[in-house]
Amino acid sequence: MPRFAANLTMMFNEHGFMDRFAAAARAGFEAVEYLFPYEFDPNTIAAALQANHLTQALFNLPPGDWSRGDRGLAALPDRKAEFRASVGTALRYARATGVRRLHVMSGLADRADLRAMAAYRASLAYLCEAAGAEGLQVLIEPINGRDMPGYFLNDFNAAADLVGDLGLPNLRLQFDIYHRQILHGDVLTGLRQMMPIIGHVQIAAVPLRHEPGTGELADAVILAELDRLGYNGFVGCEYRPAGDTLVGLGWMDACRKG
Repeated sequence: MPRFAANLTMMFNEHGFMDRFAAAARAGFEAVEYLFPYEFDPNTIAAALQANHLTQALFNLPPGDWSRGDRGLAALPDRKAEFRASVGTALRYARATGVRRLHVMSGLADRADLRAMAAYRASLAYLCEAAGAEGLQVLIEPINGRDMPGYFLNDFNAAADLVGDLGLPNLRLQFDIYHRQILHGDVLTGLRQMMPIIGHVQIAAVPLRHEPGTGELADAVILAELDRLGYNGFVGCEYRPAGDTLVGLGWMDACRKG
């Protein structure tokens, strides 16, 4: 069974954000992830990780102004300077927390727009060089248009082709099982084909994004396939608990019994 990272943006919302680290540790998690850490001082987050013996598995680069609808900057040609500044911010948090993988959101743009594609490729090259100098992987993740209409990177095959075409040694695919099922289905085939370029995996039930095992997919089978394929990274639990987070964690034991 893979190792799981609690997504603190979605899970343990019974607590304030900084208290979720301890809650995740008490629940047996050895790692955490979340969307953005930037409302908090990096040293404060580092102290919470250390106090609770947690590994920081992942977080995202700053996305722009989320409250005004920004969903990343990488594919926005008119915001190059802001994107480059966000790289410096993310690396400062990476140094404090010890995270080894950063996810960069593309933003809302048309993938057929040549200016947007050129900006995206240039942004990835810039980020991969800066992150690579510190031994970090960069992740790109296709996101479905039902959850995020207009998102630039909305196709797994296009993402895989881009990773191959750019040939950047530290660029990897973030394979979110929830998004894969909604976009394409065929989750197991996708994992088998793309495992060589996968840097991180996330899971949630489809279609309601609740606990694994409560939707249309055989999540235990998928997790067993990750073991068979030799995936040794964390699986991010990026789901919204249907009720109390702790009560809902029984899915892990159910998957282990498979």
